[in-house]
Amino acid sequence: MEFCFGDAGVRVGLEIHQQLDTGRKLFCSCSGTAPPGKMQQFTRKLRPVKSEMGRYDPAAIFEGNRDMEILYHADANNSCLVECDEEPPHAVDTNSKEISLVVSAALKSTIYEEVYTMRKTVIDGSNTSGFQRTMLVSRGGALNVGDMSVGVQSICLEEDSARVLGERDGIKEYNLDRLGIPLIEIALEPISGTPRQVRVAAEGLGRLLRGIKMVARGIGTIRQDVNISVKDGMGVVEIKGLQQLDQLEHVVEYEARRQAGLVHIAKMLGERDIKRITDNDIFDITSIAKKYQSKIIQKAIKQGHTISCIRIRNFAGILGYEPYEEIRLGREIGQLVKYYGVGGIFHTDELPNYGITGEDVKLLYKHMDMTTQDAFIMVAAPAKKMAHVLDFISDRIHTATKGVPSETRLAVPHGKTVFLRPRPGSSRMYPETDIPPIIISQDDIIKAEKNIPEPWERILSDTASKYQINIQLAEQLLDSDYMDVFTDIIKDTGVSPVFVASTLCSTITELSREGLNPKLLNNNIILETFKLLHSGTISKESILIIFRDIMAGNSTDVHTAIQNTDTSSLSDTEINNTLQRIIDENSSLIQNQRERAIRPLMGMAMSKLRGKASGQKINSTLVKMLNDIIHDI
Repeated sequence: MEFCFGDAGVRVGLEIHQQLDTGRKLFCSCSGTAPPGKMQQFTRKLRPVKSEMGRYDPAAIFEGNRDMEILYHADANNSCLVECDEEPPHAVDTNSKEISLVVSAALKSTIYEEVYTMRKTVIDGSNTSGFQRTMLVSRGGALNVGDMSVGVQSICLEEDSARVLGERDGIKEYNLDRLGIPLIEIALEPISGTPRQVRVAAEGLGRLLRGIKMVARGIGTIRQDVNISVKDGMGVVEIKGLQQLDQLEHVVEYEARRQAGLVHIAKMLGERDIKRITDNDIFDITSIAKKYQSKIIQKAIKQGHTISCIRIRNFAGILGYEPYEEIRLGREIGQLVKYYGVGGIFHTDELPNYGITGEDVKLLYKHMDMTTQDAFIMVAAPAKKMAHVLDFISDRIHTATKGVPSETRLAVPHGKTVFLRPRPGSSRMYPETDIPPIIISQDDIIKAEKNIPEPWERILSDTASKYQINIQLAEQLLDSDYMDVFTDIIKDTGVSPVFVASTLCSTITELSREGLNPKLLNNNIILETFKLLHSGTISKESILIIFRDIMAGNSTDVHTAIQNTDTSSLSDTEINNTLQRIIDENSSLIQNQRERAIRPLMGMAMSKLRGKASGQKINSTLVKMLNDIIHDI
């Protein structure tokens, strides 16, 4: 089938998380951005507990079943006993509170007279305490972007999570430098529009935030969560991990197509007699699987894993069915089990394959009393995890008959999403007992209203006028992560603002599209590079070469990159000598083509001198030398 976005009834709710640059964390005086100090490590094991309503949060149960050990890395310069959950939180940062009020006032959101801190259960390890502290500051209001007006659901002030380092062998690692940095969370009302309209709303909100002082800038300081649902879908899916606006449109498009495909599969299943899976549908086939030639199965058995099959009556053809490109229920289930450390699944719609023969499948059908109308899923997992994995798969099969499950998914490169965990429920929030309520006075609100930033159009116009750049370039610069370093470069050097802005907005973007890492190119490196350009140590052409070397991870600083790439500027004498050698080696070319020889000669010169002298200087010197020779011929 061909997917039509307009017919899917897509609704998209945006949640923007913006770090604040107050110089300290929300509940202690650590900065989180200082150079690393003395490191320490400690481990924790987090478990789900009942809420005050006597219920467990589904996301907490899922994480608890994964049975992960959490290893934390902390340094003395960026964390203290508060982050380690060994000391009560300190008083709420005043600057963070004031910024949250300015954001609320700018969006005409109704600010509460008393703001209470709540605990939000999170046991994936991203917070040492097992919960995140968050405060509801205001509700209501609207974001106006051009002709579009989007309602505001809520504005919260909360602490950022710890920075994940990786996961291996049942251990999840985090760094505590980011834990506790203040965040503004703005949740917008659902948008019934195109992916482009969703991007425009996110863009408009980001621009509003960048106009407010003490808002952090740079890669990773602003993140979008997206809540997406479609017509006839069972629930809302939350997408996490979006940091780029370009990715946002692709994610909305893909997720709408995925959910519409799952709705179509649910309608197909509605025409079949699909019953819930029971214990009688679960088979331990480890002894049978020992005879299989499958390398994957044999490896699992050698590791001591159990091999199980789930029988699904009247399910033939469903697991491999693809209503839209790359949307398959079998693929969905394969993603689910990976979060229990299981490599994946085999199912009847893709067998025989992977070393499992047609005869093997035939014998399994007989062993499990199956007909050609039935299907099975085969999974290999450690015995202690198998029960959880089988329950999870069984629940997902049942959910497939209803439509789209409410879950949290992760945005991955190229705009796709993968399963992360079940969506949390209302049972995850309860009052924080260690922090008194924050009283918001009328004076606080008046002060916030006075600090509302200027409209975007005025900021854009003033930037273009101040730096003598065109509106398009000013817009790219303001939307980028490099506005702060741009102003530092212009203040500290005499380099042309147009060249600086073009380099920051175009050159770095182009290198990123080559797969190079822009995070390796911090503001200090960028500023140092332009200072060397201003002093004449390097040429304009050197900057691309230096940035590429650093973003590729070959160098960690500008001077090392200059040595690695041999891009230091040459003296006039060295340039003249190089050009003279090129002329001497191509005398016959000059004799035959005269003035027209400048083009091939310039190509030869640039191949030898690129990054060591400006192209303009090379060209003017070469033209003069060539004209002198032609004049004497």
